[in-house]
Amino acid sequence: MFDRIFSLLRKEFLQVLRDPRMKTVIFISPLVQLLIFGYAATMDITNIPTAVYDLDNTNISREVIREFSYSKYFNIKHYLRNDKDIKDVINKADVLAVLKFNRGFGRDIMGKRSAPLQLILDGTDSNASQIILGYAGQVISTYNYRAMRQLAEVYIRKIDICPQIELRDRSWFNENLISRNYFLPGVMCSIISIMSILLSAMAIVREKEIGTMEQLMVSPIKSIELIIGKIVPFMVIAFIQVTLITLIIYFWFRVPMRGSITLLVFSTAVYLFTTLGIGIFLSTLSSTQQEAMMSVFLIYSPMFLLSGFAYPIRNMPVIIQYITYLNPMRYYLVIIRSIFLKGVGLAVLWDEILALAIIGAVVITLSTMKFQKTLA
Repeated sequence: MFDRIFSLLRKEFLQVLRDPRMKTVIFISPLVQLLIFGYAATMDITNIPTAVYDLDNTNISREVIREFSYSKYFNIKHYLRNDKDIKDVINKADVLAVLKFNRGFGRDIMGKRSAPLQLILDGTDSNASQIILGYAGQVISTYNYRAMRQLAEVYIRKIDICPQIELRDRSWFNENLISRNYFLPGVMCSIISIMSILLSAMAIVREKEIGTMEQLMVSPIKSIELIIGKIVPFMVIAFIQVTLITLIIYFWFRVPMRGSITLLVFSTAVYLFTTLGIGIFLSTLSSTQQEAMMSVFLIYSPMFLLSGFAYPIRNMPVIIQYITYLNPMRYYLVIIRSIFLKGVGLAVLWDEILALAIIGAVVITLSTMKFQKTLA
């Protein structure tokens, strides 16, 4: 038995690694993707291109404009002259936000009345618009607070006796609220998932296409032995990818690794057991490599969307939340983010690892049962 499995392992390694282009795809492509996504996958928005339409043109309105300009969030690029200009700059995507001051803005402020300031947003990207709206609220809150202090000093002459709430925030696990620290473990999960499923999905289909399935048919090899012989080489390759990706995340992007490396390796092995099993199962269902590749992307897209990588699962409809419990990517994403950022151990993550193990066992069992040593 072990001799047969060892022969299969040797054949798979030689078949995968003898092509220089395949080695580039396996080892270089994930690193390039990580570097690209590492800089692109961020929710931190700065230097927001902004236009100003100031109908008031007073010292008060100019002071508010300076508040926006001096912040790190807004970059004043245009000063508009009429309502038509607002539509033009937004339609052309020259700006993402427009500050509009109506006539009487400064008079209302000087008269101790509330003065409306209109913020016009390009709502095409709703997430970016929400973030910009939050930044604008911070700028206005800062301005209002300083104005209230000045008014209190005039009337009370001692600001210390004026009661106030002082908010002191403290963020655990991601002290500076760097979105890259949150997204990069997810990018690692995404790359490992697609590569492991894709490579293993080609395994049995390739045997059919190059004609070696006939040799396997007349050999004494069993289905489970073939499955093991197909999974182990890709698991070794996947662990090499995981090692390289983890090193780049830690040393290049400075994402903290607060948890146990041993637990990361163990949970990754369980996860790869699942994803490689999915790839093998798709391989048994496909007749050509093109069909297998299309099946991979058909499966991977809902896995990614329902994993919680970009969209919080708690915000999804209840029926969709229940469906996500069948998604192994959901559990592994929680595991690696918890290990990297929170530093938690097996006592907290055992249920996610157990869920991965159950899904993997079911998938491998189905793959073994589905595989038949026949030319389908």
